Parts: sequence; C-alpha cells; structure tokens
Amino acid sequence: MSNQRIHIQFPDGQQQAFTKGVTLTDIAQAIRPELRKKAVAGSVNGTIIDLTRPIMEDAQITLYDASSKEGIEVIRHSTAHLLAQAIKRLYPHAQFGVGPVIENGFYYDIDIADTLTPSDLQQIEKKMKQIVQENIPIHRREVSREEAKQLFAHDALKLELLEAIPVDELVTIYEQGDFYDLCRGPHVPSTGKLQHFKLMHVSGAYWRGDSKNQMLQRIYGVAFATKEELRDHFIFLEEAEKRNHRKLGKELSLFMFSEEAPGMPFYLANGQILRNELESYLRHLQAKYDYREVRTPLMMNQRLWEQSGHWDHYKDNMYFTQVDDQSFALKPMNCPGHMLIFKNALHSYRDLPIRMAEFGQVHRHEFSGALNGLLRVRTFCQDDAHIFATPQQIEDEIALSLKIIDEVYNVFGFAYTIELSTRPDDYMGDLALWDQAEAALENVLNNLGIAYTINAGDGAFYGPKIDIHIKDAIQRSHQCATVQLDFQLPEKFDLTYINEHNERVRPVVIHRAVFGSIDRFLGILIEHFGGAFPTWLAPQQVQVIGVAEAHQGYAKQVVEALQQADIRVQLDDRQEKLGKKIREAQLQKIPYIVVIGDREVANQTVAVRRHGQQNSTDKSLQQLIEEVTAAIQQKSLA
Repeated sequence: MSNQRIHIQFPDGQQQAFTKGVTLTDIAQAIRPELRKKAVAGSVNGTIIDLTRPIMEDAQITLYDASSKEGIEVIRHSTAHLLAQAIKRLYPHAQFGVGPVIENGFYYDIDIADTLTPSDLQQIEKKMKQIVQENIPIHRREVSREEAKQLFAHDALKLELLEAIPVDELVTIYEQGDFYDLCRGPHVPSTGKLQHFKLMHVSGAYWRGDSKNQMLQRIYGVAFATKEELRDHFIFLEEAEKRNHRKLGKELSLFMFSEEAPGMPFYLANGQILRNELESYLRHLQAKYDYREVRTPLMMNQRLWEQSGHWDHYKDNMYFTQVDDQSFALKPMNCPGHMLIFKNALHSYRDLPIRMAEFGQVHRHEFSGALNGLLRVRTFCQDDAHIFATPQQIEDEIALSLKIIDEVYNVFGFAYTIELSTRPDDYMGDLALWDQAEAALENVLNNLGIAYTINAGDGAFYGPKIDIHIKDAIQRSHQCATVQLDFQLPEKFDLTYINEHNERVRPVVIHRAVFGSIDRFLGILIEHFGGAFPTWLAPQQVQVIGVAEAHQGYAKQVVEALQQADIRVQLDDRQEKLGKKIREAQLQKIPYIVVIGDREVANQTVAVRRHGQQNSTDKSLQQLIEEVTAAIQQKSLA
C-alpha cells in the first residue's frame, strides 16, 4: 500500500502522509475543521487549483482564505461566473465572451438583444444573491474538444475562444448547477462562498478589444472578502469622487477641454499658475545641480525617429504632416532632440557629465476611449532630462537623480516605492550592454540601501529603468518619476566625446523625469490635495473681504501691501453678505481669508481665517505678510 501514500509538505516545512488522490479540502479538514470552512483555494507545487482537485503525487501545498491575494482573486473570478449564471437565468439566449478578474473586482462581456440599464443590474444582482443562497457546488470537468463544441454550439463567442486554445492544451469547463462555462479556473468550492459583491455599471466593449468586431455589453462588478471591505471600498469611491480632478478642475477654473482639440487641455489662468509654479520649482532645483535647460522643435523629420528607433515602437501613436514633400512628425518624446544638441559640439571627458533638461511639449495619439482628463491626454509637457556621462559616472549620476526625485516628492508629502524594470522582449541592442546597465542600476539601489522590487520585462526598449511609484492621500499608486540607463541611443546617433587618452568614445545617456508628465502630475496633485493646495502652490493665496463699503479703503491698502510682497491676492468688494463671500472663498479653497471690519480698520489689523478652520485670528498686516511669505518660501504643506 506504500505506493498509495503521498507526502504533503506544508509552508512551515512540516510533512504528513496522505492517501493518493487526497484533495485540499480533505487536508484542510484533517488539519483543522475551521480551516476547511475558511479556505477558498490552494496551491500544489506552485500552481493554484480548486480545493476539490485530487493530488496524485508528493507535493508542497498552501491553502488560501479570502483574505489572501490569491484567495480574493479566485473569489472575484468565481463571482464573474456567478454574474454569468444570473444573466443566463434572466436572459436565456445570452452569449458570453470573457469574464476576467480586474482591480477590486471583475467584468463579463455578454451579447444580448436587450440594452441593460441600472435597474436591470439591480435585478441581475438580486438573482446572483439568490444563487449564493442556493450554495451550488462548483465542479471542474475535463472535456474533449468535440464535447466542448457540442456544449457551446449555440454560443459563437465561446466557440471562437475554444478555437483559440492551443491543440496541446487541456480543455476544461466549470459547472455550477444549471450553468457551465469554458474556463481554466480555479474557482471556489460553491456559490455560497461569494457573499460580498456589488454590480457597478455597464458599458460597451468591442469583442476581443478589436474595433472591427461586434460591440458587446460589459458588466463591471466589485467583490471583497468581507462586508467591511466592501463598505470601505464605497467610502473610498465617495472620497475619490470628491477629489476627482475633472470635477475640481471645473469648480476651481483650472483647465478645460474642447471638441476642437480632443484630448488636449486648455489651461485657464488658475491652472497656468499651478503649472508655472511646478516648472519654476523644478527649474530652480535643477539649476542648483548644474542642469542646463534647452528647447527642441515640436516637429522633426521622420528619418530622425527612424534613426532613434522610436519609429518602430511609436509610429502608430504619432502625428504626421508633409512639408516640402518630406514627412515630419510631432515629437512623442524629447530624447532624439537632445542627442542632436549633444552631437552639435565636440566634448571632452572634462565636460562630462552634461545634464540637459527641457520642459518639452510632446504629442501622442491615444484612443478617445482611453482619454481621462489630465491623466491621459494627447499632448503633455515632459520634464525631461538627459545626462551624458562617462561609464565611471553612471552610478553617481543615478544617485543624484534619485536624490532630486526624493527632494521633490518630500515637498508634496508623497510616500513612494521603487521598482527596477528589466529587459523587455522587444529590447534593442547588445545583450551584454543590457546586463551591464541592469547591474549598474542594481548597484546604485543596493549601495544607497533603497528597498526595491523587480518588474521583469518592463524596461524601455532602449534600456532598463528605475520607476518610482507615489502614494496619494487616499493610497492610490501612480508611476511618475523614472531614471533610465541607455547605451543604445549614443550608438544610434554616433555620439562621442574625447577621453583622457585622446580617443573618441561613446558616452552613456541617463534619461530622467521627476514629474513625468506635468499635466498628469498636476491631475494627481489636484486629487491628492483635494483642490486645497499648499500656500506656495495655490493659484490664489489670500482673499481679502471688506465687510461694508466703509472698510474698502483699508482693504485695498491690505491688498496692495500683499501684492508688493509678491503674494497672490484678490479683493472681494461685491455688495454681497459677508457670510456668502466667506463661503465662496472657502469653496475656492483659498489658503487665507482676511476679513476687514470696523475693529480691523480702527486697529489697523486683519482678521485671518485659514482654509478648513472655523475661527479667525487677529494679526498685524506685517505678521500676515511674514506668515504667508514663510509658508511660500518653506513650501509648507500646512
């Protein structure tokens, strides 16, 4: 009977013998009955499987409950099947596309004659809850291709998916009562495990993401491990909506869009102040570290982009025009222009590193459905820098770039994490140079004691990169800053400098961005601060309000004094009630509201209320100027 026993190793290294064919459910029950109740899936030798799959050989196993990353993904995928089963009961002639897991939930693409409405989603969700109460067991079944074709004979979408499965790959379906689906799995043991979900909305989606194919209806939902997590998700969505940069951009008169230039932002006066402040701050910081600012043309010859290698990777997202029978393109990035500037003069090793910076406007075509306010646009400003260095200077220059990024992100109060992105499949150049570049980036991070994760295969086509991910005020992650090491463009543009032996040799190029896209960074900042910008950044820093006509003369003196101190201030001298003026200033999220009444005129003082506070404080005009000036100079977050 020894050949009927297998050895199971647990995550803590302990082993136990079980009968061949044992399931993860059996093992969980043997360990602790409570564990069986909590488990939703498990892994066998690193592969995540259903709890009911038999184990036929010695294995290392892990059990996952709903609180684990693996467990919640299985729950979300199973909830997509639950959605499909509910639709099938309500709309028997529905055909089904795909139902993958996405962040926080799932979706399912379906083809039905009815156009679904929010009230329809409520009925579907009600049916889903009914199926949960039925606690239907979910079974995996291996089938032949012929059997699968018969099962899905009336579903053209599933037949197309079936045809796409490689011939050497097993075909499996999952059954739950009156419903079955073509699927690799895994799934939870029964529908009763799917308790905490909510359908969100429905939208159109082309079958298999191809605009040439038919339009399906895509139903989105969220699913979580507990009722509390589901509730917290909706609290988060409510807070995110309050901070939505498109909503705040309109309320605070920051930017607008027009059908005359789709996906291309127009910056209103307040928004342009924000942009100017961001650029001015980084411009002064870069000057402190010996960066030299340049400007390159918006449009350059197509042959330049072919030479750089961008043509092969970006031509489908570039804008073109013909000039003098030659093809030109609006630049999608600034790199090639900087290569031409470097090549314009002869450089000695004594000149290096050369740190070249540009606030360069670039254009990239995005599908209209992908556009998202300032976060995804068709033209944006990159705070690009290219550092031309000797091989010996690489690590110091990368360290300096990271220092600048750290300094900037601390000013905005951003916590961040670092990711090292390595060679992609479509990499350009010599493999040995890639290995050298990746090693250099790793050395810098290790020597600086910076924690990082590896993002395999996500480097740029010309070199590996360090990506910085910031966390905003409601803990969303955004990738903005990047530092990229490039041995390829110097080769393609035949860049050289004269070394200490009077030889022409190649420099190394380090690509560096802090904001990334200034437009996108601004969108992130609007949501991070909820429109209540710190004083140094705020479009308007002080609002002066006279209580009555008799106070306007002194109020104007206060405004003039603040203007002389380079403080952005406006006077509200409208014939409106004081309460209304204060409320409107608060809605505009102006950092300082200054009220002038009888007492202030008599004492030559000001009553100052900070944004978000209910009470005012009496100050002298000089005290106010000093306080606001200090907040601006120190770039205080308060």
